Amino acid sequence: MKKKINTDDPNWEKEAIRELAWGSLKEQRRTRRWGIFFKLLTFAYLGVLLLFMLDIPGLPGHQVTASKDHTALIRLKGLITEGSSASAEKINKLLEKAFEDKHSKGIILEINSPGGTPVEASSIYQKIIDLREQYPDKKLYAVVRDLCASGGYYVAAAADEIHAHPSSIVGSIGVRMDSFGVQGLMEKIGIESRTITAGEHKALLDPFKPLDPDEKAHLERMLQQVHQHFISAVKTGRGERLKENDDLFTGLIWTGEEAKSLGLVDGFRTSENIAEELIGEDNIVVLEPKKSLLEQLTEGVGDVSARIAQKLLTQDGSFSAIR
Repeated sequence: MKKKINTDDPNWEKEAIRELAWGSLKEQRRTRRWGIFFKLLTFAYLGVLLLFMLDIPGLPGHQVTASKDHTALIRLKGLITEGSSASAEKINKLLEKAFEDKHSKGIILEINSPGGTPVEASSIYQKIIDLREQYPDKKLYAVVRDLCASGGYYVAAAADEIHAHPSSIVGSIGVRMDSFGVQGLMEKIGIESRTITAGEHKALLDPFKPLDPDEKAHLERMLQQVHQHFISAVKTGRGERLKENDDLFTGLIWTGEEAKSLGLVDGFRTSENIAEELIGEDNIVVLEPKKSLLEQLTEGVGDVSARIAQKLLTQDGSFSAIR
């Protein structure tokens, strides 16, 4: 609260100057305190950055480097497309690391994927084939979780063995291309397409015009070629284990139990079973793609904050249900 200046006092001018000087000093102190606070906040932020860059054990995003014998586990989850966590670039790097590590006695590739692009799936398939030839004493086992379809099975076919759960979904050995047509709707609401092209088939699969029979036949031939690549890869990978069945390469899916009878999978084992029984090393080390610094900060800091909040909330037992 400001002090009221008595102008009747002959020394009021001095008093006013004193008040102004004191107010300025207090403002400088306040500014200095805020400056120190923001500097400390900046240093704390830079400290977190440094911790993640140094890859300190125990922090989110830390990459484990095993120094003793182990089974390497790689998880392939989601769509196999460029830029995803299941991209060929990321999975292939992990495969190389697992095979090259002298302490890894075998590799398990856990797959939970509906598929992806043919090129990405083929790239991972070929990388597995190449690494198996380069390291013939190391086996790679594919383990199907809930789903291993289309491109997911393309990748799995390169493994020494494929194991699943009886209720897993396996198969979809086929190729598809999606489109749609709205010509009838446009005619009803009075809209016309005015696409201009140079090249007779440049507007291929234009949804605003009828499907051209020649273009459809061309696309079907193209898909048949890609399908044959897929079939050839599965036959090469699975060999004589595949059973004769007219529906095998039609794009149908099967349960793990049915897939075993068709030769698409070899047995029903979990990753832990394989590590202990087939590889002979139950010490499992999970290999994951190295996350960018931004990903580590957004995920890791959030995780740390949640742990701190949980700790604070559970100190008095009021929120004992939080786990």
